[in-house]
Amino acid sequence: MRNLILVAFIEPVTDGLVFPRDDWPLHITLVRFDVDAKSGVDLESDDDAVKTDAVKTDAVKTDGGGQASGLADRIAGLIDLPVRAALGTRLTIGDDAGFGRLGSVPVSLVEPSQPLQELHESLMGTVAGLPGRVPTPHYTLDNYRPHVSHHGDKRTLPGDVVVLDRVALVDMAPDGNHSVRRILRLWELTK
Repeated sequence: MRNLILVAFIEPVTDGLVFPRDDWPLHITLVRFDVDAKSGVDLESDDDAVKTDAVKTDAVKTDGGGQASGLADRIAGLIDLPVRAALGTRLTIGDDAGFGRLGSVPVSLVEPSQPLQELHESLMGTVAGLPGRVPTPHYTLDNYRPHVSHHGDKRTLPGDVVVLDRVALVDMAPDGNHSVRRILRLWELTK
């Protein structure tokens, strides 16, 4: 399985950024999912034809050997409209909470937001159609609790207003390296 995640970054990032797994830029998780690596898909295809066709349809292109390629491009094409529609949404940070085992992971909750919930549900619908699974389905849809995990001294505070201006598709183990993360696609709000 290939581990991927769609997030809304709160801090500036760049397309292709690689960062350590324990030093994430502040973000809101939108949906985490695994893609079946045995499906023959290539998540890092740079084939321009695949990118163009992925936006127009949800068909997967194949190379001469019959292997499906360009899944990252396909995902980008399938989620482009709902992501772009959500860009610019203002979100308010709520109370602090503890997630994980015994509440040991400090987070800042995000106040309920219809546009954010709709984006999450749209992304879940897309992910459900891919060859793979959502490893934590009980934290999705009606049970989705958007939050920003604290990372050392980096955190958001109750009452902060953040703009959903950067959404990214992130590989949780690029080239099989579980110690780093890589941004595969980045959508940014243009001014």
